[in-house]
Amino acid sequence: MGESMPHRVMQRMFVKVLSIALALLMSAAAHGQALGDVARENRQKKDAEAASGTQPKVITNANLPKDPSENQGPSDAEPAAGAADGSKTADHHVADHRLADHRSAQQRLAEQRAAQQWKQQILAQKNKVALLQARLDSINASIQSAGGSAESDRPYSPRQTQRGAQVQLQLDAEKRKLDQMQEAARHAGMDSAVYDP
Repeated sequence: MGESMPHRVMQRMFVKVLSIALALLMSAAAHGQALGDVARENRQKKDAEAASGTQPKVITNANLPKDPSENQGPSDAEPAAGAADGSKTADHHVADHRLADHRSAQQRLAEQRAAQQWKQQILAQKNKVALLQARLDSINASIQSAGGSAESDRPYSPRQTQRGAQVQLQLDAEKRKLDQMQEAARHAGMDSAVYDP
């Protein structure tokens, strides 16, 4: 009963801090032993590799080409890097070619998607032009049938003429848009089957 309340709280805190510190020290010691075991195993593996005469190939950023087209033939820098790290293995060449093939396959897929998008847009525009042309032809036919014959009692109306003129303006604008789309597809390097489907 002689102890005060703050003194007991301090004692409990000290015990907790001490137990946490001990736990950390014990885990660090256990971890240190595990690292020692790993280092010992690694050293034994290196000794075994040195005894067998085979050295593992270390691949660094200096060994990897920056451009897939560099894989076509050996450059002047590759033999020097190969001499420093050991000669390139067949597996490394296979991996280089697979990476280049994967990149070129991705590029071809992207080009096919772009071509498909161009073709769809151009076809949609062609359909729009065809619909407007059909509407204009219908309006012109109704104007000619109403005002073209001498026996007709009913002349064509100015409203039909005005409607025909509006459709003609729309048609001309859509044709220009189609021409611009086709020209842009040509400049993008698309095939004629894409820009003139």
